Amino acid sequence: MTSRARSAGVSRSAPSGRGASSRVLRIIGGSWRGRRFRFSAEATIRPTPDRVRETLFNWLRDSIAGARCLDLFAGSGALGLEALSRGAARVQFVDSDAAAAEDLRALLAQWGAQSGSVARMDVLRYLRTRAEPFDIVFVDPPFAAGLLGSATRLLEDRAWLAPGALVYLECAARSALPQLPATWVPLKAKRAGEVGYHLFQKNTPGGVTE
Repeated sequence: MTSRARSAGVSRSAPSGRGASSRVLRIIGGSWRGRRFRFSAEATIRPTPDRVRETLFNWLRDSIAGARCLDLFAGSGALGLEALSRGAARVQFVDSDAAAAEDLRALLAQWGAQSGSVARMDVLRYLRTRAEPFDIVFVDPPFAAGLLGSATRLLEDRAWLAPGALVYLECAARSALPQLPATWVPLKAKRAGEVGYHLFQKNTPGGVTE
């Protein structure tokens, strides 16, 4: 799962040596359960594996309905699409890869998903724009790009997180997480092959609310 990232906003890179079947993903749960979608060969992305998504959305099952979600380094959009399928009120996808962004826009239009929108932009640049609070944020940058620390600092410093917001982080399993904001409380963590994935919650003055 090596990255071909050349800028802060480029999407998760696709594993090499796989055929067209690796370009097809399916929605695991919710109103779109079982739907499949294909992303183009031009999109340099590394989708979150099915079993990781299944575990993640089991973690989020009591929080996803009605949530405002931000999918950073969105790539195929698998995380944000899964959130929409399960009742998220809104998902903002952000990715700098032109092919990935175009694929996502076309898919949202095809599925009539008016509550999803795509910003084709460098992710760190996006996080320096005027912020709005989100309830759930997915952060899954290219593993080799070293962007996790910068993205998480901007999420905190620029006030992108609603009180009690949940933040999902994905990284190489053998890599340590960067230093995270002191207000972020770890809730869950697992490993699946070469992927390490973690769920945090932004602490509030009244304490963590799960």
